[in-house]
Amino acid sequence: MLSIKSISIAPAAQDWLANSSQPRILHVFDRVCNLINERVEVLSIVNQRIGNGPFNLVINDDILFSEHLNAHSAIFIHKNQLFLGDMAITTRDANRWSPRPDWEALHTNKDNILTQLMFLQTKNHQPLISSPLLSNSLLPNPLLTTLCHAITTAELSSALGATRRLAGLGQGLTPAGDDFLMGAMLAAWIIHPLEIASALAEGIANTAAPLTTSLSAAWLRSAGRGEAGILWHKLFAALINADAIAVQGCIDRILEVGHTSGADALAGFIGLFKSRFALSSSKKVISYS
Repeated sequence: MLSIKSISIAPAAQDWLANSSQPRILHVFDRVCNLINERVEVLSIVNQRIGNGPFNLVINDDILFSEHLNAHSAIFIHKNQLFLGDMAITTRDANRWSPRPDWEALHTNKDNILTQLMFLQTKNHQPLISSPLLSNSLLPNPLLTTLCHAITTAELSSALGATRRLAGLGQGLTPAGDDFLMGAMLAAWIIHPLEIASALAEGIANTAAPLTTSLSAAWLRSAGRGEAGILWHKLFAALINADAIAVQGCIDRILEVGHTSGADALAGFIGLFKSRFALSSSKKVISYS
């Protein structure tokens, strides 16, 4: 039995371990193992290369899960230990990591963040990201534009209508449409005051989650609660500090996530800011304090 210590744990991961009675393995990859419980909630066990996430348990060993686990490996939870196949993971000394960025500070700096993103867009003379989503006939640009406009203007009904058409569209464990929605929700938390952002994000998450995969639903529900992964936290910190080099570096790292997941999420995030910029330029955008 391999004895493994955990470094950090998200609150959702703590709750998962405390309240799961029928866990099973959902996916096994080299550096990630996803578990799912009887309430279709997901726990991701990851190594330090992946790092903190809204439902992550980060271990200190650079272990390859694919060499130790399969879909039928036994799972047993007892007090501060998770027994997974031939591994015993101790969670007692794990640091509690908060997945919720400082949305108040980000909202206060929303105009500066918008200026930075639009400057980078102009400086590069091309889109900051290149996502297959934008040219995918399954996800037509008018639908993406409708979603971004509806979120920007806080038109919940229109946003949910577009969400129903986007949710679950695309291939993979987190379809492109879901990734775009997640990025747009994260931008909404910055653009709008907390009360409005919460209503929009929760509504989108609750509408999209039943229409997609278990893993993608977990990410959507996290964004609906105002939670994000460590790479997004680093991007937000760079934006608040107005560090253009760091911002571009963070964008590059997010682009490396998945096959197109990072690019599709960034397309939603930046797309919402472009929508706000367009409305602001036409003096039709709602002004918030």
